[in-house]
Amino acid sequence: MARTRATDAEEIPRYFVWVRGLEGPEPQKWTAMDFGVGDWKRPLVLAYLELPEDERRLSLSMLARRYPPPRVDFS
Repeated sequence: MARTRATDAEEIPRYFVWVRGLEGPEPQKWTAMDFGVGDWKRPLVLAYLELPEDERRLSLSMLARRYPPPRVDFS
């Protein structure tokens, strides 16, 4: 049986992540906290939160309002 995007819980982003962007913290949604080979992504992650099931389908802008960016010195 083929899985559909609407019913595949594994493909729904589980994490709300603030990453270091060019102009400050940027929000993202990730399905896994896989930092990659050699942990090259780790310095880019400023903060992350595993989302409760009822918040996983919320829009990125709505999550960014609920969970404001961390204070970061970019100097």
